[in-house]
Amino acid sequence: MNDEQLLRYSRQINLPAIDIAGQERLLQSRVLIVGLGGLGSPAALYLAAAGVGTLVVADFDAVDLTNLQRQILHTTDRLGMAKVDSAIQALGALNPDVQVEGYRGLIDAECLPGLLEGVDAVVDACDNFATRYAVNAACQRHQIPLVSGAAIRAEGQVTVFPGTPGGPCYQCLYPRAGQTDQTCSNNGVLSPLVGIVGAIQATETLKVLTGAGRTLAGRLLLIDAMTLEFRTLSLPADPACPICGC
Repeated sequence: MNDEQLLRYSRQINLPAIDIAGQERLLQSRVLIVGLGGLGSPAALYLAAAGVGTLVVADFDAVDLTNLQRQILHTTDRLGMAKVDSAIQALGALNPDVQVEGYRGLIDAECLPGLLEGVDAVVDACDNFATRYAVNAACQRHQIPLVSGAAIRAEGQVTVFPGTPGGPCYQCLYPRAGQTDQTCSNNGVLSPLVGIVGAIQATETLKVLTGAGRTLAGRLLLIDAMTLEFRTLSLPADPACPICGC
């Protein structure tokens, strides 16, 4: 690290669990963020601020006025801009030390192998089951840790799927049959809630990358913003899961 980096990341380096060795690992890390909306916005901002060396940001959508209530990567003057381009602009302004690569398009089984090349962790910040299942299967296949978050109305959840054989994985939590998408446009969402969930996703990603602390692997964190209650449940693997069961 150079002198400027030592100063920029000094408050993080001061943490015994991170130290210089952990910060060096962050600077050498590569993270894929799938979705640049309510969850992906705070996750991307905090990972960039923390000095993750390369962020691959992926989204198919453009910035819409209804996004700005909660998607803090984007601004009014970027309405109509591709979210990927808006994110590259925002993250570059926050920390030019971080390399940001963008992918604009639908995330599916076809593009994921390329997106996952050299990636150390994936942040699932998308809003539909089809993409979540595809990302989960690809991470499991490539044995890449997946930091999963979701938020709707005033409820949120976060967990970490380690990507190791035997799970658990996303499909253990939500078996594929019978799942229907729940959207913010239909159900509403409290704007600070997605910030809380996205910030926790960033925290878990930093722990995955540095080895600091204990991640949420094998546990599901549930958040009720209306009562501000947090619960952690055990999340066992499903031995019959077709994705991670072995």
